[in-house]
Amino acid sequence: MSNAPIGPTDASKVPRYAGFATFARLPRMDQVEHADIAVLGVPFDAGVSYRPGARFGPAAVREASRLLRPYNPGLDVSPFEGTQVVDAGDVALNPYNIGEAIETLQQEAETLTAGDTKLVTVGGDHTIALPLLRAAAKKHGPVALLHFDAHLDTWDTYFGEPYTHGTPFRRASEEGILDTSALSHVGTRGPLYGKRDLEEDRRLGFGIITSGDVLRRGVDETIDALRQRVGDRPLYVSVDIDVLDPAHAPGTGTPEAGGLTSRELLEILRGLRDCNLIGADVVELAPAYDHAEITAVAASHVAYDLVSLLSLRKGA
Repeated sequence: MSNAPIGPTDASKVPRYAGFATFARLPRMDQVEHADIAVLGVPFDAGVSYRPGARFGPAAVREASRLLRPYNPGLDVSPFEGTQVVDAGDVALNPYNIGEAIETLQQEAETLTAGDTKLVTVGGDHTIALPLLRAAAKKHGPVALLHFDAHLDTWDTYFGEPYTHGTPFRRASEEGILDTSALSHVGTRGPLYGKRDLEEDRRLGFGIITSGDVLRRGVDETIDALRQRVGDRPLYVSVDIDVLDPAHAPGTGTPEAGGLTSRELLEILRGLRDCNLIGADVVELAPAYDHAEITAVAASHVAYDLVSLLSLRKGA
């Protein structure tokens, strides 16, 4: 039997709009003996504070990913050629019990990454970042984090609840699973509850590159600053699709004006090619608010570039 990876369904033989809607039309996990990279869907939105619907995000990303092709010119890599990438399906989480859902996802992530498999997770709301970071830290120790988002997500509680989509990085910092010398938000903007939000965020160890900073400093300077901050530490990347301006990502739960373009986000991610990426997520796509799949297309390309970066690490 050949050990060559099984790639996507050939679009010259089966039209892209036909067949099973796996991510990038890749094989399912049960169709291969081993996976180097697994794309996992997490249809969960019990932690949202405004518009619901991110539970349908994984399905929308898979549908939009039908148009992805096997060569990534932005990173000069064919991520499915020397790397076995699979769709690991969706993990079923209890929508009525956030605590139980977090535990279930952490266990699933630990199981999937028990060997050398890397995980790119498609959500779902940002609550899911906490169990994914717990699983990553259990394997790698405290991890560096680049958090692409319109919001800080380091608030303490919502309505007295400690586990929501606005609190995962506060909990992660408190639990010691983040390397506090290598943390940064990217693309933050919009109103806050008060200046204290920024002060508390700084105490947790986060640096901030706002969307305005990206505009003024440019993509290349932004990349240099992020690379200096994370160095070669094990790096986890968390992308809330609302880091993009609503013109580029209307289909999300808490949109904020003045965000990044999809071009800027993809170019910044590509600038991380020499970083020690160990896992990533793309979250907060709420397709009910999307138009012409704008947000789903952006999210599918972000996930594709994250898979591509991980495939480069395998070949390093």
